[in-house]
Amino acid sequence: MNLVTQKKAAGRRRGAAATAKRRRPAKPAKRPRPKPRPVAGPIEHVVIIVKENHCFDNYFGTFPGTNGMLLARSPNPPPQDPNHEHGAWLTRKTTAVRAQFVEADIPTYFAYARQFVLCDNYFTDVAGPSTPNHLMLIAGDSPVIANPRHYRLGPGVPPFPLPSLPQSLEAKHLTWGNYGGYAFDFITSLVGRNKFPSERFVTDASAGKLPSVSWVYAPHDASEHAPDPPDRKNPLIGDVTHGLQWTVDQVNAVVRGGLWPTTAIFITWDDWGGWFDHVDPENVEQWTDGTQFRYGSRVGCLVLGPYCRSGYVSKVRHSHVSLLKFCVRQFGVAAPHKRVTAADDMSDCFDFKRQPAPPPSAMPS
Repeated sequence: MNLVTQKKAAGRRRGAAATAKRRRPAKPAKRPRPKPRPVAGPIEHVVIIVKENHCFDNYFGTFPGTNGMLLARSPNPPPQDPNHEHGAWLTRKTTAVRAQFVEADIPTYFAYARQFVLCDNYFTDVAGPSTPNHLMLIAGDSPVIANPRHYRLGPGVPPFPLPSLPQSLEAKHLTWGNYGGYAFDFITSLVGRNKFPSERFVTDASAGKLPSVSWVYAPHDASEHAPDPPDRKNPLIGDVTHGLQWTVDQVNAVVRGGLWPTTAIFITWDDWGGWFDHVDPENVEQWTDGTQFRYGSRVGCLVLGPYCRSGYVSKVRHSHVSLLKFCVRQFGVAAPHKRVTAADDMSDCFDFKRQPAPPPSAMPS
């Protein structure tokens, strides 16, 4: 092949390659990847209802299938508020009040347990009274082991710079609300924020407008807190049946507002209340004086929702920070403390593959 012929052949090859390139189909444009849904499942709202001062045996010791203990029946309301400070907890085996309420006193709690989930191995996170356990339910941490005077920080005492679940939710553009709680004002970044009166929850839930996570606290007369001496003029204070009805009203509002299909409701009690519980909690953390800090006594925890297991008694060890871990997993947010990271996430209480359960059948008006 001479030089002229070679050049012509090379030209033909270049022309064929250019034609093939022009005919080659264009690559499809890259589609933007959908943003991951922040909720790992069908739950869009978590409601944490915090009642006051009753350990497991004191409320659910007679519930069938639980690790409960039969004790003398308590009057309703009880005559006085048992000592439930940290020091009293340390002597509880000899000084705690050995009495309990029964199904006739709190019938709808028993009905909820039969229809949904009751945890009988759920512990408070502090071996002491309300305030440190309230902080655990918000932040997974507490720098105090006792209640401050009148449940308020003293003059000149700054709030605590604790990371919290509300902060983690905000970082993911999710929402939260404090309905009637006081301990949020103990945390620097939460003082005075998203703070609503207790009765606002029924209004918001009935309208179908709840934040991603709601912390809900009863007014004093419906909190189930046993009566202090100044309370004796009001016969409703300490009446556990009255307190139960308030809780039922909150659950009913969630149902009425159409939020039941996407909501998980946890009902628990903040501390042991000075009542005897026969299960000794494991000692996993000590306070600065070497006494037991964590865990405290068992309390009841009821779990309600369309994806809860039916008639299930959870034997898995849970605690208050497990509720925070559930929110962390469901909403894909950061754990505010290493206790939350290490905690169980309540997953044994749920079956997200089940047919959704209907709302509670026990809904007295």
